[in-house]
Amino acid sequence: MFDAFTAPGRFHRGNLHTHSNRSDGALSPEEVCRHYAGAGYDFLCLSDHFLPQFQYPLTDTTPFRTDLFTTIIGAELHAPQTHLGDFWHILAVGLPSDFAAPAEGETGPELARRARAAGAFIGLAHPQWYGLSTEDGLSLDAAHAVEIYNYTCELLSARPDGTAMLDQLLQAGRWLGAYAADDAHFKAKDSLGGWVMVKAERNEPALLLEALKEGHYYSSQGPEIQDARIEDDHLVVSTSPVRSIVVGGHGARSAAEHGENLTKARLPLKAFENSWFRLTITDHAGKRAWSQPAKR
Repeated sequence: MFDAFTAPGRFHRGNLHTHSNRSDGALSPEEVCRHYAGAGYDFLCLSDHFLPQFQYPLTDTTPFRTDLFTTIIGAELHAPQTHLGDFWHILAVGLPSDFAAPAEGETGPELARRARAAGAFIGLAHPQWYGLSTEDGLSLDAAHAVEIYNYTCELLSARPDGTAMLDQLLQAGRWLGAYAADDAHFKAKDSLGGWVMVKAERNEPALLLEALKEGHYYSSQGPEIQDARIEDDHLVVSTSPVRSIVVGGHGARSAAEHGENLTKARLPLKAFENSWFRLTITDHAGKRAWSQPAKR
């Protein structure tokens, strides 16, 4: 359900998908960590491209942790191949430092399964950007979540969206979460445009990783989901000021409230009987925040 809002702890702001000059980014790992810490983030996963031309980096960011800022070790994994013949882009947050390079002939879904078995949170990165099909998404059966928004893809190709992929997979019976990221490479102003808010008792890598796997987070470009819970067959929501609060589910099922500076809504869930549903809020600048899906 909406466990993130009832779980113990507080929300920690973090970015799960970004790059340094260990792969194709412009800044050193230290500079990248300093950038997010200086912007008020609580944590970062520096997910350099796990490719042979970069010597399969698992970038060690542990020296840049402080009392206020921590890091999770991870990478963006690649292997053959999507239905269009492209290499997969698979986010793996929480990899062990000895995670092995892809074996000869290892496919994207096989690599994702191995990363998940090693303890990682697996994300289906920027599906709209490189034209993933629903069949591609279904084949990546180790995924925990879909990247619902990618800020760099917004800037580079106007293809930032993962909502269609997420909804198609939910409708096919796959239960997946939704995370947003900026995928910054720092060759343009491509950072700080999408993030996750993870509910954990402490800002520690192991606790953050467990919370991600449990779905104790929401995603945002700016607005805040302060609370969301089911009461008397309604979804009761509290937010920062927004212009719309919308629940969408299977097929065309929806419920919505619109207005000026909305901060609360009570949305009926009758239409979502025996269905999944998820919450999206939109502020006056058009920026959004997304909950995890829930079931009736």
